[in-house]
Amino acid sequence: MKRKLSFLALTLIVLAIFFFGCCGGSKETKVVAESTKTTTTGQELQDLKKAKDEGAISETEYEKAKEKVLKE
Repeated sequence: MKRKLSFLALTLIVLAIFFFGCCGGSKETKVVAESTKTTTTGQELQDLKKAKDEGAISETEYEKAKEKVLKE
């Protein structure tokens, strides 16, 4: 009887260690930030065109930026 009780106690201790050891997970916290787009594609294209028309960016810069906006 005493042997069964010792075996049961040992089994419960091992299970408790396993359960609490595994469920804790890692101590590392991961933060995932997602960017949100606040302007529409059309608005971005209009802003690019305006910048090109005002001479703020060159034709080449305009075309590259336009392609990038359209791929997003």
